Amino acid sequence: MKDDGTITGPTGTWRVCTLPARVNKSITLTKIPGLLYQLAGRVDVGTDGGFTKTAGDTNVTLTIDPGVIVFGGTGVSWLAVNRGNKINAVGTTTQPIIFTSRDNVLGLNTETSIGQWGGIVLMGRGRITDCTTGSVGAGTCERQTEGAADPAVYGGADDSDNSGRISYMQIRYSGYVLGADKELQALTTEGVGGTTQLDHIMSYNSSDDGAEFFGGVVNMKYYISVGADDDSLDADTGIRGSFQYGLLIQRPGFGDALMEIDSNGFEADTPRQNLKISNFTAIQPQVSSNNEANDLGALLFRGNADVTLTNSVIYTPNNECIRMNGSGTTPATLIARSVVMTCNGTKYLGTGSYTAAQVAAFFGTGANNNSDALTSTLTGQYTDGTNELAVPPFDISTLSSFFTVPTYIGAVRDSSDTWWASWTCNSGAANFGAANTGSCLSLPTN
Repeated sequence: MKDDGTITGPTGTWRVCTLPARVNKSITLTKIPGLLYQLAGRVDVGTDGGFTKTAGDTNVTLTIDPGVIVFGGTGVSWLAVNRGNKINAVGTTTQPIIFTSRDNVLGLNTETSIGQWGGIVLMGRGRITDCTTGSVGAGTCERQTEGAADPAVYGGADDSDNSGRISYMQIRYSGYVLGADKELQALTTEGVGGTTQLDHIMSYNSSDDGAEFFGGVVNMKYYISVGADDDSLDADTGIRGSFQYGLLIQRPGFGDALMEIDSNGFEADTPRQNLKISNFTAIQPQVSSNNEANDLGALLFRGNADVTLTNSVIYTPNNECIRMNGSGTTPATLIARSVVMTCNGTKYLGTGSYTAAQVAAFFGTGANNNSDALTSTLTGQYTDGTNELAVPPFDISTLSSFFTVPTYIGAVRDSSDTWWASWTCNSGAANFGAANTGSCLSLPTN
């Protein structure tokens, strides 16, 4: 690593330690008072080991200690964790790891700042679809990371692959455009396996999606997306995943869908997408300018996607709640259980082979504790109120052993439910209380 002098912002003067373009051996970024780590461009963790695990894997692990702050020094800065290598970034409730931008360090950002560096990309050997090389039928499907000028390949045949662990992390101001219409987002997983651990991750003001998941098997708990300029949660290319406890909060006037789950145009490819989602509270404010021009519905399910949505609260009073696009021999499907929604008068949209009436029937308001006409009583923006707490939760124990069986719907039960506290940052779009790392516009000084 290289000593790159100092950088000064509102929180003081910091010594800058710049990571090499490629981390060739396992290292630890330790927390040292007054020190920031910099990504000066693309930083590769290890070297891509290819489709199948071999003795030739570089087996590099990048470990990041609690409280460490890493910033992207340029727009094209991003962290690429290659196949056969790992990240071990485990913060704590009071010492989260923060990835952010140079302008954030300098104190130049506003509530609408986005896209100032790339993001974090985990590449694994799980099964994917939508191949750029190989084929699904031959079991050789691989894909190139969107927008990467040099190879950043993912995919394999090992759905138990392990790309490491990320816990208690903020990722701010990500999503720089790497290529034509190809942006990264705060967190991108690509063919990761089910032993990769992802929890307590906050995405703030990504210029693309809050997080996007390409194929593989993803198990994730405690995810927060605030201020994404595209979708808050996006899933593609044959992902099979279980997601529990999520807060999706968009900025007024910005953002597209709260969830976009699809593999549009590749409906014959397998594995089929299969997403199981529980205990999400998804909030689209009074105005969401991009959504009506793009995905239309707050939740978009299309193409080769099977979705089971349970125990969740959707609040989008001025927008349609669900749009489904029917395409292919076996198009997208939806099962809803204990899901309540606050929508505009249209509520449902159907495109392709689906009509709005069919989409309404799939959701099934009035059955299975579902309602598309809830009078929201959310308090403090995202905490369940009387009407939400009155909805019996669906027993999700049969869906996945990864899930914790809840006693309530939505992401946050009441004032004693504080899984989001301490490790998050505050903004005009979402306030997570005083006991955290402070404003997202500033760096913590601890």
